[in-house]
Order: sequence, then structure tokens, then C-alpha cells
Amino acid sequence: MSKKALYGILLAVLLPLVCYFLLKRATDGATVMPRHYIPDSVVTKTKNGKQYDDTAWHRLPDVHLTNQLGNKISWKNLEGKIVVADFFFTHCPTICPTMTYNMKRLQEGIKSNEKVGNRDADFIQLLSFSIDPERDSVAQLKKWADRFQIDPQNWWLLTGDRKAIYDFSINDMKLLAQNGGPVDSDFLHTDFFVLIDKNRSIRGYYHGLDTNALSRLSEDIVLLTLEKDPKRKFFLAGKLELIAVVFAIAAIGVIILIRFLKKENRA
Repeated sequence: MSKKALYGILLAVLLPLVCYFLLKRATDGATVMPRHYIPDSVVTKTKNGKQYDDTAWHRLPDVHLTNQLGNKISWKNLEGKIVVADFFFTHCPTICPTMTYNMKRLQEGIKSNEKVGNRDADFIQLLSFSIDPERDSVAQLKKWADRFQIDPQNWWLLTGDRKAIYDFSINDMKLLAQNGGPVDSDFLHTDFFVLIDKNRSIRGYYHGLDTNALSRLSEDIVLLTLEKDPKRKFFLAGKLELIAVVFAIAAIGVIILIRFLKKENRA
């Protein structure tokens, strides 16, 4: 057998295998994404003789508040966006100014990050909820925003019904459970930044005063921008085995063709 024919056979055999493993890797998702938090339910299912858990992750409910510009805000204004949220109040003499400053650094870092490839950063929304809405009026929030030169394009300071804000933070975002110690639920004061994905599920808690934690938050934001929508499957998903068979048949056809041409040349 000539070297040319041998190379043709090797190519015919290796090509389908290489394509198969490349496609399989593309659909498996080798990158480790930020974990999910707060499961609503876990159902054990059996598929092809194997058991696996199908988890329904908690989806944050809608909340209706007002931002520093006086605009009414709900989750409809955040559809398709990654969200980073924190809780503060403008009369806070301790951690809030530092947290606001760190959030501003996060916003500036996202806009200048070449990995994201979007200088407007319209894929993300930063939300700072006031835990003292009785004193934090729209005018007071605007004053705070001006003090820190906050860009309202993708960072809103929010005020509104106190009960709605506390129910949202304690019961849905589970912030008290993350503090690891007793906290006064009548006046929530936490340094956590919370990462929320496009499906309104929590993907991480990060201490807003910890530079290492904030660095991880920045990395996780980039990862979430690359995450596939679970509702939109890869167009070849579930078809890789069939594609491999088709490639194998094509390889056999190439081998038969090579042998046929070889016999023709001898004749």
C-alpha cells in the first residue's frame, strides 16, 4: 500500500474521531461556572439506568422600588442581565462608604475589562438597596450618588417599601443565613455583594470589604457572561453519537474508494 493511500486511510479514520471529541467538549462545558444557591426542590430521576438529581433553583421574585433618578424599577427592567446587589444606607458611618467605593471600582473594572468585550457593560446591572428607606428618599439617594459620582447607566440605588426590601433580602436572598451568626433582622446590615444570574438565581455571596472576594466576583461575572442559556440547547445536543456514526460510515466509504482506485491503477 502506498504512503498516499495510507495517509488517506488514517485521515478518514481520525477525522471523525477528532470532530466527535471536539463537539462533545463544546457541549459538555469544561469551564467550571459559579455554583447555584438556594434550591427550591430536588427530584431524583432515572435515565438510561442511571440516577441523577434534577434541581429547581430558587428564582428571585419581582420587587417594585424607585431608583435615585425617581424611576420605578422592577425585574422587567433587568431581563437578560446579570445583577450584583448589596444593601446599605446613606447615614451609615461604618462600612457603607467603603462598600459603595468598592462597588464603583467593580463597575469601572467591568467596563474596562477586555475579556468582557463590552465597554458599555449593558449586560450587567448593579443594585444597592437601602435598608433605611424611611430616611433614604430619592433626593437623599441622588445626593449619595453624586457624592460617589455613580454612573446611573447600570447602577441604581433603590428605595421603597421597607417590608418589601427586608422580605426580599431575608426570605429570598437568605442574607441572614450567610452571615454565620446572630443578626438583628429588624435592621439588616451586611457587607455581602450578591451575584444573580440572568434567570434570577443566586450564584454567589462575596464580602464587599474583602479584596480577594471582590476579585473572585469579577471573575465570576465574566464566567456568567459565557454561560449558556439552559433553555436554549446547543443545536447538536443529543446528536453527537449519530454524527459519529455518520463520520464512521463516511470513513469506511473513503477506504473503499481508495482501494477501488488502487485496483483501477493496477489494471
